[in-house]
Amino acid sequence: MAVNPSIQIDALHESELVDAGRIVRLAFGTFLGLPNPTEFMGDRDFVTPRWRARNTKALAARESGKLIGSNLLTRWGSFAFFGPLTVLPEYWDHGVAQKLLTETVKILDGWDIRHSGLFTFAHSPKHVGLYQKFGYWPRALTALMKRTPEAPKWTEEKGARMPVLLSALTGTERQEAIEACARLSDGIDTGLDLSEEIRAVVTLRTGEVVLTHGRRGLDAFAVCMHGAGSEGGKNLCYVKFGAATNGDRFDRLLDAVDALALAWHVDIEAGASLACEDAYQRMRAHGYRTVTFGVAMHRPHDEGFNRPQAYIIGDWR
Repeated sequence: MAVNPSIQIDALHESELVDAGRIVRLAFGTFLGLPNPTEFMGDRDFVTPRWRARNTKALAARESGKLIGSNLLTRWGSFAFFGPLTVLPEYWDHGVAQKLLTETVKILDGWDIRHSGLFTFAHSPKHVGLYQKFGYWPRALTALMKRTPEAPKWTEEKGARMPVLLSALTGTERQEAIEACARLSDGIDTGLDLSEEIRAVVTLRTGEVVLTHGRRGLDAFAVCMHGAGSEGGKNLCYVKFGAATNGDRFDRLLDAVDALALAWHVDIEAGASLACEDAYQRMRAHGYRTVTFGVAMHRPHDEGFNRPQAYIIGDWR
């Protein structure tokens, strides 16, 4: 494939956010064969909140000043993922994605990370093959799951407290809670840190963070996106990331997410790696149903935090 030399890669500008969001919808909707491609994902926005967060970098592809594609890079401490990477359909097979990926990998190599990844279509040899050219390897499937919440049946654990929301805490308590989340995620995978992601949720008001505690402190948390202009939109509680220290505490976290979604009067969407086998099975037992599968691609070719003993909720869209 010849790469068009007139295509330039640079930072995505704030003035281009609406157009970038339109391209995301058009590209995915066209690939999936939707009758009205620009209606893909409804009012959900995966571009603007990420562009405004401090732990991200946004790239634009332009030809003669015209925006034709973009990519969003997100950093969680020692781990990073990118996407959605999208290109206007009329520019497919013109080398635009390759140019975006070349700059993406250059940025990732400059970050102090141990591992990076992406989520893509498991059934598309074209997508998988493209990312393999840049050192990413397909590993476990990721299930995109939904659930209509029910009133939680709280599991009894001596010393456990009812879940709390980060927004309900004072400034000092909130900072302590964010630090506790970082310690919990670091215990799962060295350097994994959602602190800036959590601060973005608070600052941008794009959702909520659910915290559950046991006798020794924080034992699980979930970053949930909801509301106009968020990654969940007005009709979903989208669990972008969740983590617990063991299976029983993971079950309590699922109950806590149910309670939050009930308060918002919306259904839940969450991703689960099949590599996190027990977590996935617990989600199924809790009533989550799989809507579709994607595949997580890793660089380097190792498991990262998607492994059997990890209790993680998340997809890298």
